[in-house]
Amino acid sequence: MNSLKKLNFCIAILAITLFSCALQAQITNDITSNQALKVLLAAKAKAETDNVLVNIAVVDAGANLKAFVRMDESYLGSIDVAIKKAKTARYFNIDTGKLGELTQPGGIIYNIELTNNGLVSFPGGIPIKNKEDKIIGAIGVSGGTIEQDREIATVGAQAILN
Repeated sequence: MNSLKKLNFCIAILAITLFSCALQAQITNDITSNQALKVLLAAKAKAETDNVLVNIAVVDAGANLKAFVRMDESYLGSIDVAIKKAKTARYFNIDTGKLGELTQPGGIIYNIELTNNGLVSFPGGIPIKNKEDKIIGAIGVSGGTIEQDREIATVGAQAILN
């Protein structure tokens, strides 16, 4: 094998190794489909107990939609809001209500909700952590009051810790 072929071979092996490591890294801190379903069902049960019609979105560690439910007769406009709450919570690893406190006029990140194709900076989005306290996704709830949305999301996010 000549030098150029050896170099190309080494580059190919390095690329494959790095790619496989990246895939494994994504999987280790990502919410599983079973966990996402458990989060979703716990939040839905809380909403039903409280007689609140909501949309519930669960995103993975990469902020990609993993699970979703639109309760019968919930607001159509809340579909996008629930998904954006979950994404916002994951993008910044923070309760969206707490993020909202920082985005008020005069706040240190005023107008941040105009970035990332639209963020939501009011309560209802909560990061989801595993038992090792690593963020593996997030939940977003929309359709009730902001207090109800936050409470329902919190119940969902805590469901995999039990």
